[in-house]
Parts: sequence; structure tokens; C-alpha cells
Amino acid sequence: MSYSKQLDINGHAGAVYDCLATNQFIYSASGDKFVVRWFVDSGKQDKFAINFEHSIYSLELIEDRYLFAGLSSGDLHIVDLLNNKEVKFYQQHTVAIFSIKYNKHRSHVYVGDAEGNFSVWDSNSLDLVIYLPLDCGKIRSIAISDNGQNFALACQDSTIRVFETGYFNEIHSFFAHKNGATAVLFHPENAQLIISGGKDALLKIWNWKEEKALKSIVAHTYAIYDLISMEEGSCIISASRDKNLKVWEVNKESLEISERLDFKIGGHKHSVNSLAKISERKFASCSDDKKIIIWKKD
Repeated sequence: MSYSKQLDINGHAGAVYDCLATNQFIYSASGDKFVVRWFVDSGKQDKFAINFEHSIYSLELIEDRYLFAGLSSGDLHIVDLLNNKEVKFYQQHTVAIFSIKYNKHRSHVYVGDAEGNFSVWDSNSLDLVIYLPLDCGKIRSIAISDNGQNFALACQDSTIRVFETGYFNEIHSFFAHKNGATAVLFHPENAQLIISGGKDALLKIWNWKEEKALKSIVAHTYAIYDLISMEEGSCIISASRDKNLKVWEVNKESLEISERLDFKIGGHKHSVNSLAKISERKFASCSDDKKIIIWKKD
């Protein structure tokens, strides 16, 4: 059995920079300055859509209640989905917000921007908890450990930085990828390991506590922009600027390529920017080609 395209979603007039999913909906963020909601089963547009003043680079959903949207301007908007209205608007960040991640164990939302500034927000009160100017360049990706006790940042200064979530102390930092780290994921089967991707097009597996690289794989031809775990952790998907998606079987401290999802089988024509897990055997990808594709394992 392999992954195949279930449907295309067209409707944005600009590049789609981020997407996230529930069982029912996909939310997408675009350079056309719209956040749009689509039905997973049909791909049709829902009535929910928001027009912002700037392009939207990042999204995060909090318990199906709040939608966080990070803009190219640095503006952070929080929308109450139950009441269909914006409830908070912050200008704490003054440059583009590239990553937002929710830690349900701590009731915190993490936000990273283009200059290496990092903020933490309370997901209940929606107030700022702490703001950390890390000076690490663009924070493109944030990963959270399964138990919520640690988070990792993929940074433009080539480092992966790991923090504890109690007091937000940086406990590990190591050089990971030449010209910048762009994607990070805690290993789905081993909490001691991190998988990272970079502008060097490499996938690497790390023992993050020892700051030691265990495996380096030539995975793509251009930067790797996102990583997600699928099928109860038995595989991961990588998305790249080279227009391709790849499916990797997780094998202890290694990864084995199993599928290539490219234009030849109905994939994207341009850079793939983000991935959204819908279920263990279904996910969405979005791209500079203005398209969202839903993939499903037969």
C-alpha cells in the first residue's frame, strides 16, 4: 500500500505558506492575505475566511477554540472560532512570524520570528508569559516532545536549540545544518532522539542530550521545510523546496526512503511549505503553487 492523492484544493490567489487540520477541516494561510477553512472530505470552502492586511506565514489551532495567525508584519492575531471573532491582537513581534506551536501539557503557545525572537503565550488567558530575544536568526520550526517537557527550535544560525518548558532554560544547542536548520521533529519512537532538516537538504538524526549526530541522509535537492510523523510513528513525511514529498520508514536510529510523492503522480509544481496531519494515514500539503493536496494511504 502507498500514498496517493485524494483531492486537490484550489482557491487561493497566492502561495500557501501554512496549513493545519482537524478531522473535519483544513485551515490554510496564504500570500493572498486570506486564512481559509476547507472541508476535508470534499475540499470545498467553508464559510469561514479571514482577510488580513499582510500575508500569513503561520497558523496554530488551540483545542478547536482559538486560531493563532502569525503575519509577515509580525502581527499576531487570535480568533475565537466558537464566536467567530478576533479576541486578541498583539504586536509583540515586529518581524515576520514563521512558526507557532501549541504545548497542550503546559497550556502554552510558542511563537518564533524572522530575527530569532521567541515568545510564550498562555493558551487560557491569551496573555504573554515570556519574550526571549535569542538572536539565532529565523526560527522556522518548533517541535514539542510527547510529554511536553521540552521543545526544540530549528534556527537560521544553523543550530538546533532545546529548552525545558518549566522555566524556559536552554539546555542544549548544537550545530546541525550548514546555512540554516529549517525543520525539526522529536523522534516518534525514541524520546532521546530528534530528526532535523536543513537548507543543506539533509535529514539528520540526533541524540540531543549528547548533542551527537547518529545519521545523516541526503534526502532532497533543496531545503527541507517540514516534517510530520504518520502511522503511529512508523514513518515520517518530509516536504521540500525541491517540490517533492518523501515518505520515510522509521527504523530505530535510521530512516529508509519508501515513497516519493512528486509532480509525476499529481504532486506540487513548486516549493512545498507545510504539512498537516489529518489522521494516521491521511495528511495535507501546501505549496507556492497556490494548491493544497490531500494524500491518503490506500
